[in-house]
Amino acid sequence: MLQRRHLLAALTSVAGSAAAGFSSASAEDYAAFLASIRSQALAQGLSPSIVSQALSLTKQPNASVLKLDRHQPEFTLTWVQYRDRVLPESRFAKGRSVYAAQQAVMSPISARFGCDDRAVMGIWGLESGFGAHDGTYSVIDALATLAFDGRRSAFFRNELMKALQILNDGDIAPAAMIGSYAGAMGQAQFMPSAYLRYAADGDGDGKRNIWTSEPDVFASIANYLGKCGWQRNEPWGQEITLTKVLDKAEIGRTRQRTLAEWMALGVRRVDGTAFSQSNVKGAVVQPDGPGTQAFMVYHNFNVIRRYNPSDYYALGVGLLGTGIVSA
Repeated sequence: MLQRRHLLAALTSVAGSAAAGFSSASAEDYAAFLASIRSQALAQGLSPSIVSQALSLTKQPNASVLKLDRHQPEFTLTWVQYRDRVLPESRFAKGRSVYAAQQAVMSPISARFGCDDRAVMGIWGLESGFGAHDGTYSVIDALATLAFDGRRSAFFRNELMKALQILNDGDIAPAAMIGSYAGAMGQAQFMPSAYLRYAADGDGDGKRNIWTSEPDVFASIANYLGKCGWQRNEPWGQEITLTKVLDKAEIGRTRQRTLAEWMALGVRRVDGTAFSQSNVKGAVVQPDGPGTQAFMVYHNFNVIRRYNPSDYYALGVGLLGTGIVSA
């Protein structure tokens, strides 16, 4: 699975001066750091036993985490390159098979949290390949490593403290809290802060298990989007045809017009026909520039971007979910 943080460089590239690693940092330095984390956690009222179990999972900075964090791709993908990587036909085929098996569970959960199956399937598919790839790193080990690092220590220390809070709440055991090298957790790939805000119980067992409970994964993704303003049964967007080149100033998700106004500028549905509604507002997104694939995007497109602030990602989620659920 191509993690979104690799493709989109959501975590910025490291300065060259940091690439030397922790060779100058002693084991005592890391032990002192972990002791400070323990003191802070206990001061917040977290269980000493849980904190000890969690921090025992990290003994020294994880070299693999540091390598991945410091050597993210610097190249820029075009939309077509991104699309071809994350939306192969095999992913659609797997998604349709998975959805057929999960629809009876997913649909009531999506509705309960104010979302649609399309969005849930799209995000689940891009984030973890429908649960097949939810990470192999101990979240505590990864976050502690990055919190000890000087590059974004405050951010990751905060996430580490929130991860300890989640463990204290009892939703998951310390050793079972796995995720990406950057601490994104489970099948929904929530950072701990997002988990505390949006994770939800979908199967009614009183826990929010985004690692092994599909209903909880569905509920958490749907709750995230629902709380971010998802409009049920409304489209995220659609591919379009431009009968003439639009001025660059007209392009972009924030440049909204009514569909009647867009049609006056030569915008049509992908099959060349007029839009069925004229008063709906949308914006034209053309990621690779004039003469390339273009989309009309609506309110829900921007809601998907709340999950990951990338046009590529939102288009990928929309196309994948629609291609699965509407097939």
